[in-house]
Amino acid sequence: MSPSCSGQSVSALRTLKGGHLLVGSGCGKLMLCSASSFQALKEAQLEKAVTSIALSGEGQQFFVGTDAAQMYGFRSEDFRAELISSSHRSAVKDVAICFGTSELFATCSEEDIRVWHIDKPKELLRITVPNMTCNALDFMSDGHSIISAWNDGKVRVFAPESGRLVLIIHDAHNTGVTAIAGTRNCKRIISGGGKGMVRVWELQPKGHRLLETMKEHRGAVTCIKIKSDDKECVSASSDGACIIWDLVRFVSLKMVITTRLFRAVCYHPDIYQIITSGTDRKLVYWDAYDGTAIRELEGLLTGSINAMDISQSGTHFVTGGDDKLVKVWDYMEGAVTHVGMAHGGSITGIKLCSNSSTLISTSADGAVVLWRFPHSPAS
Repeated sequence: MSPSCSGQSVSALRTLKGGHLLVGSGCGKLMLCSASSFQALKEAQLEKAVTSIALSGEGQQFFVGTDAAQMYGFRSEDFRAELISSSHRSAVKDVAICFGTSELFATCSEEDIRVWHIDKPKELLRITVPNMTCNALDFMSDGHSIISAWNDGKVRVFAPESGRLVLIIHDAHNTGVTAIAGTRNCKRIISGGGKGMVRVWELQPKGHRLLETMKEHRGAVTCIKIKSDDKECVSASSDGACIIWDLVRFVSLKMVITTRLFRAVCYHPDIYQIITSGTDRKLVYWDAYDGTAIRELEGLLTGSINAMDISQSGTHFVTGGDDKLVKVWDYMEGAVTHVGMAHGGSITGIKLCSNSSTLISTSADGAVVLWRFPHSPAS
């Protein structure tokens, strides 16, 4: 008995009650082999190496895991694979939720973007760009396109239903696109790059046009958020600066400079304030008019706060970082109301759906975790 895969060996093995064997190989082949002759009776080809086989009950049903971070369900009578769940194989870089619907969300990692339904654990769509890494993504607010930032310096726009490539902005940033956001009116894309430039792109019926390049950051742009009226945006950078930009005159309005490396920034929806997080483990509220610090909170004991999002009501915000904990904060009180523990790696992204019912967090170990968002303070 040998899996017919050149250079690949048996990677998983289980014995059924009748003596037959389930054999998984390093090339992704799963075989049901005879107990007497060890010849293959049935076989199925899966994506990547088989890493585990688990039997259910008498073995009439079983589950198979693969190195592609996918789990399949099988029934012995037809030996047909059904994809039960899937996830990323490497660190998840970002997560975005389709504005308004709270039904679809997307995540990105090395080589691919995946689109998910919020009620189902398996992907609806996978968009793959071989040998490239997607650093950030966002849904345009009309839900008709996914905008994405890639390490090859390109902005790619995809249709979320089919994964069709709608638009490529070549040479958007020559050292890689590191942050991206779309305006509410769906007419512009704001991108940030590895050399600190923030660029404004106008979407046109047959292409795009560069409206302006704004350069005051000295390090990679890590996060961009656009104010709800589309007239301003705020960018955070690894250079320790956070800048509010006028998107009408294309000039900087306010700059906050600290010794920290900023990871995330959010606008408060009702109060003219921004809140930042970064490598110094602190959360800071800033007055967006004059750039002064209003409040400073201790967010972590060690590590950095990598991700943050705020509810549409502005009453709560959520954070995640190197401590692997999801935290819900009361904005006015500046206190943690709930803590979630599920991640095995540093949290890399976090988003709260528009109806504030579901929270999605991602981490460096490839996990995507959905949480029921609490609506009352912890007792």
